[in-house]
Amino acid sequence: FMQASWDVEEVQAKGIQQLASFVKDKSAFPQLLKCTEVITFAMKTHVTSLNLQLDGCTLLLEILSQALEQGVVMALDERVASCLLATVRKHSGNEELLLLLCTFLMMVSASEVTAENLRKVGIIPDLLSILRRFLHNEEICFSCCGVLWSLAVSEDNEDQAVLESAVPVTSAVLQKHLQDGAIAESACSALWALSLQGCLTDSDYEPTTALLLEALRMNPERAMLMKNGCLALASFIRVSEIAALTFITDSKGSGIELIKDVYHLHFDNSGVVGALCLLMKEMAQYDEVVLDMLSQKMDKQLSEIKIQFPFS
Repeated sequence: FMQASWDVEEVQAKGIQQLASFVKDKSAFPQLLKCTEVITFAMKTHVTSLNLQLDGCTLLLEILSQALEQGVVMALDERVASCLLATVRKHSGNEELLLLLCTFLMMVSASEVTAENLRKVGIIPDLLSILRRFLHNEEICFSCCGVLWSLAVSEDNEDQAVLESAVPVTSAVLQKHLQDGAIAESACSALWALSLQGCLTDSDYEPTTALLLEALRMNPERAMLMKNGCLALASFIRVSEIAALTFITDSKGSGIELIKDVYHLHFDNSGVVGALCLLMKEMAQYDEVVLDMLSQKMDKQLSEIKIQFPFS
């Protein structure tokens, strides 16, 4: 029905509405899953129609939600990724539509295949533009940083210059939403992935280290933020003495005291404790930092960890 009349907007709109009527019927899911390419192609063909874009994105999110419920990986091929990028670019100022799109992209980018295809079509600069424009929108910031995390984490990334431009934007998101634990977690994770790609410059390390410390102080109860934040700090300190010195001399309090606080809150979480140990290992390569660690009895902390996790 839809494929017979690609150029007729009304036919495509009715087709999407008809497909949406099957969403609540669980038995129809396998067929709906096969329709993602049809839906996105209809969206690209009639990219100027805002209503069709909204209905299409809503339907894609419904299908993806069902896929996640059933443990099905929904991967997007390059053609589908290109269709979605066309929508992003045509409606770059529509906050409602971009919220739907970014939420969908964050959820689906967990698939390595999808992340690779999103990279191939060149979506990262568009994500950064969205973040700059809608820095005030919590959900958009959360979703876009989640997509960046997925796209930056690949070891064979050819978008180095583009990724480097993501550092100040992601830092701006974190600065704006420090008190929102979910966004702080997403932004810290993105910064960790960017640092692993070598995207931070010498001038980035001091302010970004201080920013991460503040994010950890303000959201101490979030285990995933503690883990990924410490892993990000460890990756900074591995390559930058400036980051290490900032960590122990931050004007709002020493990072060593923060390590102690994080350990006491999350001593039973092996992921968080493992990240803390990696952070301390990276700190130990700098003599000045080691002296500070010893003066604050970090050797006692390490002994406690060895007792708590004797086989790790």
